[in-house]
Amino acid sequence: MMKGSCLCGGVRFTVTGRPQGLSACHCGQCRKQSGHVWASAYVPQTEIAIEGDARWYEASATAKRGFCPTCGAFLFWKAHDEDTISFALGAIDGPTGMTLQKHIFTSDKGDYYDITDGLPQS
Repeated sequence: MMKGSCLCGGVRFTVTGRPQGLSACHCGQCRKQSGHVWASAYVPQTEIAIEGDARWYEASATAKRGFCPTCGAFLFWKAHDEDTISFALGAIDGPTGMTLQKHIFTSDKGDYYDITDGLPQS
């Protein structure tokens, strides 16, 4: 079990399932909302409990993004047609015991950094 929260503590979450798909997303939406790269993992929606006043932004016709309305922390990503939810690895309280598995949407990455860790890129 892992617990996480936003910066102000107004939105908290508990992950009871085994996180999968640990990735760093370099897409334009993640970069704009997080200010850089967004690292996340996902679990079935039934294996994460969200507490507090999380707000959801319909970022596209296919997905929405969850955030704290007080501090603005970007915490969740949910595709409309999937039963999983992604959560921000940076919001986990304490060590995660996990490592990234891949980089995604690297063709959209910023020009001010390089990806040099040797992980798969798509």
